[in-house]
Amino acid sequence: MVDAAILGVLVLILSFLTLLLIMTINIVTEYQRIVLFRLGRVMGIRGPGLILTIPFIDKTVRLDLRTQVINVPKQRLVTLDNVSLDINAVIYFRIVNPKKAVIQVERFDVATALLAQTILRDLIGKKKLDELLSNREMLDLELKSMLDNYTKSWGVKVSAVKIRDVLLTNDMLRAIAKQAEAERQKRARIIIADGELKASAIMFEAGQTYQENLMALQLRELQTMTEIAREKNLIIVTNERTEIPNIIKNEIKPKEEVKPIIKKSIKTIPKPSHKKGTVENIVDNLIQLKDIKKQNRDEEIVECTV
Repeated sequence: MVDAAILGVLVLILSFLTLLLIMTINIVTEYQRIVLFRLGRVMGIRGPGLILTIPFIDKTVRLDLRTQVINVPKQRLVTLDNVSLDINAVIYFRIVNPKKAVIQVERFDVATALLAQTILRDLIGKKKLDELLSNREMLDLELKSMLDNYTKSWGVKVSAVKIRDVLLTNDMLRAIAKQAEAERQKRARIIIADGELKASAIMFEAGQTYQENLMALQLRELQTMTEIAREKNLIIVTNERTEIPNIIKNEIKPKEEVKPIIKKSIKTIPKPSHKKGTVENIVDNLIQLKDIKKQNRDEEIVECTV
């Protein structure tokens, strides 16, 4: 029994020594650092490699120096022009001073996330919706700069801040769509008006050229009629100014001569002796006009006064 008791004590001592050895030896990887506290006092930063500590006297806090990511939860914000929207963001940061990250702030990751939410709310409240949608990169840089100014005293360096989603209500989406459509219509009208202005200037120059050179104007008319004549269901009526050149015109001889119409002006018709305006007066005037037409069959009566 004595041997069994001695054996139990030896096993207990061996287990305690093993536990002490485990607590004494610390292996720190390349991307980690240890902040060493001895009796509550900061002794410095240790790592990487094998670090020996005194059990029950030394206390260690292990930190990761790699870039970490924090997802800022979605929150309802109001812009400067009173537009409600939901925004969430992502923060990329890393620890540059492990000693400050442990001493200056209790939990640097939670503090950074909450600070990012507060700064984002204040920053969105100073921006209009158009600025937020069009200058998102500038907003990210401004948010990163403001957040980094606060966290550098904690030994934390903010690498980047990115706004992930900007969610609008359905009414606001429809309003933005209408605004975009109106903007496109305005641009289209401006382009059409500019084209009309340039076309009118060119047509004015062409009109001056045709005014100075009548032969060019006739050639243009002939070309236009040629283009119109391609449609077989059209009839082209030309004016007196649209003529074939004189050389071609002189070669065409008329088949027969047409007697010119003699125009004669009949000034007055003899008035009857009886009172004007009666039925007999009108009948006598018509008989006399009929006799005059018979005498002047080949002539054209241009003017007649009754």
